[in-house]
Amino acid sequence: MSIDNFPQIDKKQQERWEKANLFASPKMPKGKKFYCLDMFPYPSGAGLHVGHPEGYTASDILVRYKLMNGYDVLHPMGWDAFGLPAENYAISTGIHPRITTHKNIQNFKRQIKAIGLAYDWNREIDTTDPKYYKWTQWIFLQLFKKGLAYESTVPINWCPSCKTGLANEEVFNGKCERCGHEIERKALRQWILRITDYAEKLLEGLDELDWPESTLAMQRNWIGKSNGAEVTFKVDGTDETLTVFTTRPDTLFGATYMVVSPEHPLLKKIVTSEQQAAVAAYQAEAAKKSDLERGDLNKIKTGVFTGAYAINPVNGKKIPVWTSDYVLMGYGTGAIMAVPAHDERDYAFAKKFGLEIIEVIKSEQGVEKEAFTGDGELVNSGFLNGLRVKESKAAMIKWLAERGLGKAKTTYKLRDWVFARQRYWGEPIPIVHCPKCGVVPLPESQLPLTLPEVEKFEPSGTGESPLATVDSWVNTTCPHCGGPAKRETNTMPQWAGSCWYYLRYMDPHNDQIFVDPAIEKAYGPVDCYIGGAEHAVLHLLYARFWHRVLYDLGYVSHKEPFHKLRHQGMILAFSYRDKMGNYHGYEEIDFKDGKAYLKTTGEELSPMVEKMSKSKKNVVNPDDILTQYGADAFRMYEMFMGPFEASKPWDMKGIEGVTRFLKRVCGWTDTVKIVPESDPRKSEILKNRTIAKVGEDIENFRFNTAISSLMVLFNDISKLPQISQDTFQTFLKLLHPFAPHLTEEIWQQKGYEGFVVKSAWPKPNEALMQDDTAEIGVQVNGKVRDRVSVPRNAERAEIEKIALASPKVARSLEGLEIKKIIVVPGRMVSIVAAPKK
Repeated sequence: MSIDNFPQIDKKQQERWEKANLFASPKMPKGKKFYCLDMFPYPSGAGLHVGHPEGYTASDILVRYKLMNGYDVLHPMGWDAFGLPAENYAISTGIHPRITTHKNIQNFKRQIKAIGLAYDWNREIDTTDPKYYKWTQWIFLQLFKKGLAYESTVPINWCPSCKTGLANEEVFNGKCERCGHEIERKALRQWILRITDYAEKLLEGLDELDWPESTLAMQRNWIGKSNGAEVTFKVDGTDETLTVFTTRPDTLFGATYMVVSPEHPLLKKIVTSEQQAAVAAYQAEAAKKSDLERGDLNKIKTGVFTGAYAINPVNGKKIPVWTSDYVLMGYGTGAIMAVPAHDERDYAFAKKFGLEIIEVIKSEQGVEKEAFTGDGELVNSGFLNGLRVKESKAAMIKWLAERGLGKAKTTYKLRDWVFARQRYWGEPIPIVHCPKCGVVPLPESQLPLTLPEVEKFEPSGTGESPLATVDSWVNTTCPHCGGPAKRETNTMPQWAGSCWYYLRYMDPHNDQIFVDPAIEKAYGPVDCYIGGAEHAVLHLLYARFWHRVLYDLGYVSHKEPFHKLRHQGMILAFSYRDKMGNYHGYEEIDFKDGKAYLKTTGEELSPMVEKMSKSKKNVVNPDDILTQYGADAFRMYEMFMGPFEASKPWDMKGIEGVTRFLKRVCGWTDTVKIVPESDPRKSEILKNRTIAKVGEDIENFRFNTAISSLMVLFNDISKLPQISQDTFQTFLKLLHPFAPHLTEEIWQQKGYEGFVVKSAWPKPNEALMQDDTAEIGVQVNGKVRDRVSVPRNAERAEIEKIALASPKVARSLEGLEIKKIIVVPGRMVSIVAAPKK
């Protein structure tokens, strides 16, 4: 076999696998099961680049390994196909998003199949298929019936130019990502899910999971559990009060000002006439920012004094009330007490606006230059003086509770999930609005509620979904009273379809229920989930929320959906720029002596490792790699580049190296002499060690070191004049998960029955993993003079004899008299000698 026919081998073997329906999962697992899941892709028009299949290749290796170890494997694939990009494309071209989505899916599927991935395509799903989103709508109705879905008017990001609402992710520096117009905050009616009701359960569930610690930390931080106190401040000269939540009630004596959110309903009641204009102008500016820009991205603090004062309940002092956009109405009470001496954010604000700073926790350095946030003894704090922080927290909460000024409180940073989108290309929300009956859920028998066929997808201009303009669809009858009513026109966000898709894969063709309980119990939970770290919070949190609700309702049997999670690192690429900063693609470049030169001018280009993007002309299309090198070289290089979870640059020299290895394997299998007898003991030891190493590495996602071990084994056995049948087949089996097409071709050519992937994974013989001899060092007066091989079970006298027989040791003992010999079995011989008298 030559390198030129690798693509033909790919095609031949993929046709064999498809004809045999090789990767079809049983309806119910008969023995031990393994459910391996990839985060399903959004099928964009650009298709795959070489970074996308990294996780798919890893799951495929793991799946083939599990199949060979006797598992009933579930390994499905589908499409997360609703969403904004398809709708925007439809607006600009007039082509229905269903058409472009279908076309994109076909291209993605072609590319994925060409890599030879072991998916059960009988279970393929598409979130835009009414047969699928019927059950997305059904789950929404269960949330509604449980009181976890409700309507509310909340501020959203509004683009006056596009005349539509925007998600936070679509706002950049306060401007619309699409048109560049400044956004506004506009209050619109929304559907919201009470994910906050599940905050504690979502937090507790993390303890059960085998996930990267960084992802667990991000989930915990997003949920953001805080224990502290709720404290009530009276607004001076009024009957109004301001309630705040604080995790530091011990510092209450150090509160020198308060801050309320620009959206706080009390603001208009307490602002003085002198400050009304300044506060109104500030509110207008704050309305242009997203929550992300006001919170995590807000490095420069801004604010306006309201003119009002509050009364500190512990000392009766009047403290000024300010408004600032770094305080969000959606978190806590929308108001904070500020203790600048002991909070970095408050300290920066106080310094900028010249506000009072009072030290209440004693520190060596004081608080002249920075806030002190550590533990210490309370000072300037009345009845708390002399206590430490932990004791003073409890004492202050008790003091407040006894006087009706506050109470112990637990809060969460997690906010309820704004679930509605003012878009066409999404799942319709199965709700009817009746003037008599109010909000009425659609009967389950009327699901799916499908999208109407429309020719135009432009936003309505009123903040409502484009569906609001389709009168024939909007106008309906109330399922409760039969009178005239209107359908809900907001659609679900793209997250909805991905919240439960892993369950539908288990039972994708069931028209009676979203998943058969017996099948779910048998296949669930997902044993290994693989995908990008960009989904570390939202998708994983939303899916866990829906799953836990379904668990509480008795529809699923496990509390958590994904037992084990692994993230692949990003695959980067070399980009090349000229002196003017212009990027150049590979077709424009000559590579000589490890450097890159522009073909037209000969200018040397500057290489940089960056994320793949069209603008940088460094996108590598897998179609090109598969055509030139074949799927196995592509797969192996993806896994050989470095640790799975690390980011690493794509380098064509690397794939050429892997290709040379596979070519050597081809040439060897054509010429090697295969005999029944076993191989030399040294090769047997290496073979059994490699069996153990490769299996362990696959289980632990150390694919690069597994491939290294296979290369070492091949270098050893390819030098033998002949090789045993067992070793030959073992090598093919170990290589198979990484290079399935080539190994299946060789297996077939050698006349072995069936498929490699259906054969049994080799078991290491532990008795043949240890050498009969051990290499030990021999020291003379503390210096190592030689290393000698001794039988592993040799007696002391034999070890001494072998050590003294070494020519190097003998030379080092010339003119010396041995005084003592110390033998440490398996490690060393130490000889103590002195000059002869």
